[in-house]
Amino acid sequence: MSSLNSLKDLLIDELKDLYSAETQLVKALPKMAKAAANEGLKEGFQEHLEQTKGHVDRLDRSLKILGAAAKGKTCQAMKGLVDEGSEAIDTDAPDAIRDANLIGAAQRVEHYEIAAYGTARAFAETIGQTEVASLLQETLDEEGETNKRLTELAEKINRDAYTAGEDETE
Repeated sequence: MSSLNSLKDLLIDELKDLYSAETQLVKALPKMAKAAANEGLKEGFQEHLEQTKGHVDRLDRSLKILGAAAKGKTCQAMKGLVDEGSEAIDTDAPDAIRDANLIGAAQRVEHYEIAAYGTARAFAETIGQTEVASLLQETLDEEGETNKRLTELAEKINRDAYTAGEDETE
């Protein structure tokens, strides 16, 4: 357990946690893209993979500004969310239902990240780390946009999943 004696220490701890979360996603997103049947969803996962690599870079820059290394912490929450994503990938269901499940798993990830980045940004602002806060806000904006795109995709895919499920029950 790390010793946290200041808000700066807590910010560094949060950033290390986010760094771990994002590096886990860099490994998980290609698998989710491969599992997606809907072309828009597949492309969305691939685009977010590239964004996520940028998130890792911003976190690394933020930690350097604060005089800390990016290593040393495993994000247990993301580990669990990635496991849920793996379950969605392995779903034995029609394509649209598996895609709806993948979107649900992805949105849980986005909501976690939005909360974590918002918290870290608030810490950075409070201690006067405006450059770090700005980097975190940039990522927070991208995470919000990704969540919005997932919601838009879900509207069509959920209808397709409903229809696929109806076909199965008739």
